Amino acid sequence: MTAVPDPREDTRIDWLTADSIWWGGRLRKGVALRVGPNGQAKPVPAEMAPRDGTRHFPGTLLPGLIDAHVHAALVDLATVRAGGIAAVWDLGGVPTTLRALATRADRQAQRAAPGPGQRAASAPGTGSGQPTASASSPGSGSGSGSGSGSGQREADPAGTAQRDVGADRGAGPGEARLPLIRYAGQFLIAPGGYPSDRSWAPAGSWREVTSAADAGAAVAEAWSAGATLIKVTAHTGGPTLPQPTLRALVDAAHAAALRVVVHAEGPGTVAAAFEAGADLLAHTPWTEPLPDNLIRACASRMTWISTLDIHGYGEPDPAHEVALDNLRRFIEHGGTVRYGTDLGNGPLPPAVNPRELRALRSAGLAPDEILLSMTESDSPTISWIPGGLTLSPDTFADTLATARVVDDSIHLRPL
Repeated sequence: MTAVPDPREDTRIDWLTADSIWWGGRLRKGVALRVGPNGQAKPVPAEMAPRDGTRHFPGTLLPGLIDAHVHAALVDLATVRAGGIAAVWDLGGVPTTLRALATRADRQAQRAAPGPGQRAASAPGTGSGQPTASASSPGSGSGSGSGSGSGQREADPAGTAQRDVGADRGAGPGEARLPLIRYAGQFLIAPGGYPSDRSWAPAGSWREVTSAADAGAAVAEAWSAGATLIKVTAHTGGPTLPQPTLRALVDAAHAAALRVVVHAEGPGTVAAAFEAGADLLAHTPWTEPLPDNLIRACASRMTWISTLDIHGYGEPDPAHEVALDNLRRFIEHGGTVRYGTDLGNGPLPPAVNPRELRALRSAGLAPDEILLSMTESDSPTISWIPGGLTLSPDTFADTLATARVVDDSIHLRPL
């Protein structure tokens, strides 16, 4: 019979504690995070954490924060990660570029140098664009723990505030560390459709779908390039896909276990996306107030990615008010929202965006619900708020904007 190791003595497991931990929709005290060999963190009673080797963080730990709408070609991803975003969804770009970035991010996660009680791990799917990460506990030479009888070490906010984001040990010399990247690859579009007519869209970032018969090949190409989402555009400012073609794309994607994100812009496009069976909208609809029956239908099975701050960038314009009203009614009908900013589209902060957070509050989401829209409980990444998380509506956005990604570059000092 194979002996089962005591988890408190298993060196493949990391143990983290904090003043508080937000996980699974609520803020808790008296718990620890048990980070397994696959990088998955699980809250457990604090008494389970071993006396030696457990790292303690002042403030709050929570699952890695995710921005579900970025464009890597238009933003510096290392800066985004330094601004507290642990993982991103790229919703339209050149597949070879995205695959290289995703592979680099995965490699950095795997290469994080383990020390005593540390480990580098990634979830299955490394290199595929799946969100994988190092969940290694922080530790550096300055935090060897010598002189601390308890063996516990505490994160040093002052030390990490001075760090160079390119100096993470999981990255190569001079190489800035990236957030984990999940990507859709090319925009799938009608011939001549959006965004092929936009100067910001690099060559190779879109693929024309000529017919319903061509849909399966388009999805297969995206899957072969590592896509874990399919991005389709429905933009009435130019040619749009016929409904049978849009439906064929959704069917082909679902057959490959891929979810479909639709950029729906203009009259009739949200209804077209819903009727085709799409899973997500890339943006909260903003071009017109939607009829309540359509919003109710969308709320029954779709997810909307927020992207509210692109309408005015802190100075809300009329489109912002339309989007906010549509999102408010979507939430009232029980719809699921994901935090996303459309990073690369105008002057958005390349970090956790407090303006987007405040807009989500205005739409009716409570702080806990906003955090659920930004996290996944099985994420292999962990975020840290050094000053502690506050769920007060007045201070929540600014507090969350101080988040940082937990990695092996965070210096520790003895407790």
